[in-house]
Amino acid sequence: MASRTIKVNYLARVEGESGLKVVVRDGKVRSAELSIFEPPRFFEALLRGRAFTEAPDITARICGICPVAYQMSAVHAMENALGVAVGGPLRELRRLLYCGEWIESHTLHIYMLHAPDFLGYAGAIDMAREHGDAVRRGLELKKAGNAIVACLGGREIHPINVRVGGFYRVPSRRDLAPLAEHLERARDLALDTVRWVAGFDFPDRARDYVFVALRHAREYPFNEGHIVSNRGLDIPASAYDAHFEESHVTRSTALHSQLRGGGSYLVGPLARYSLNFDRLSPLAQAAARDAGLGATCTNPYQSIVVRAVEVLYACDEALRVIAAYEPPDQPVAIVAPRAGTGQAATEAPRGLLYHSYRLEADGTIADARIVPPTSQNQPSIEADLASYIDGFLDLPDEALRHRCEQTVRNYDPCISCAAHFLRLDMDRG
Repeated sequence: MASRTIKVNYLARVEGESGLKVVVRDGKVRSAELSIFEPPRFFEALLRGRAFTEAPDITARICGICPVAYQMSAVHAMENALGVAVGGPLRELRRLLYCGEWIESHTLHIYMLHAPDFLGYAGAIDMAREHGDAVRRGLELKKAGNAIVACLGGREIHPINVRVGGFYRVPSRRDLAPLAEHLERARDLALDTVRWVAGFDFPDRARDYVFVALRHAREYPFNEGHIVSNRGLDIPASAYDAHFEESHVTRSTALHSQLRGGGSYLVGPLARYSLNFDRLSPLAQAAARDAGLGATCTNPYQSIVVRAVEVLYACDEALRVIAAYEPPDQPVAIVAPRAGTGQAATEAPRGLLYHSYRLEADGTIADARIVPPTSQNQPSIEADLASYIDGFLDLPDEALRHRCEQTVRNYDPCISCAAHFLRLDMDRG
């Protein structure tokens, strides 16, 4: 058929509400649009006028799957504005908390949202009937991440123990001992997961992406580092706006982020892995090679393998932190309010997350700006659809529709995270 229009009114197995439209004319994809139609959520407006101390708890509510990323980005940006640097055991506990989020978030996507695409099932429930052992493995692995977040964050969803400067309460070595026992088992499950997903049948597709991620001098990046790319970019978070810009499109309640001067870029596991392979633990590097990956990966359908490698790394890193942990003298560094601006970027499971705040002298938030991974990746998602779907046009409509959805799910997009950008101006007279 020379002319076809593939529409998906509601994408399944992604967080949030969005639709998809691909138009084919004369045997070529003419347009591919991912529409985000969730109501805007106004989180930046909600933050204005609040105390800087409230930012971690408010921003955690942006996402139930990756609240830690929002909290960590908020506290780092606030500490940047207030001239505070947190190191030692408190910094290590932040890495441990991030490990928990990566484990639970990546595992949820791998087993419940993405694997059904490769195994030919409509969803995880159908898949579980014939792959019960795999689903049980995924649930046990996710539980290990939940346990870390509950221990350090106070609860599994929307943690309440994180604050600017540190934590309200820090664990003892005894508190962390049960986590280590669970993580030893989880690391084996994570290695099994890498081997499992490496056996999936991947479409032979690749694109010359502009990869963007954090890079740290010594560590695989969670919450610190410069923003770098495979095109030579190397900047602190404070220079973000000089290199990236956002624009509004009528079909989306999320802004689209692009490089200044034009062009999409990719954040998330593929970018992080390809820019930081040498920072992975030896076990994770070996597992990646055994799974058929090189030091870079440009096939988005193999992102499920990269996510599995990152879960393995997170288990490894969590065990390292726990083994070396000595409780700090105080759970929080002294933080005093002052006027200033602060920026920070951390690595949410789905990619680079940028926060910027301007504070008044009393610590009140005068302005807030949050750029989540999904809004940065939306142009890249559409470019993938336009580039790859040409190769699937011989498929019947239903099979082609599924392939389009799978292409979007490669990104594990968090639609609700992105749909809060529209500006709210209030005139109270």
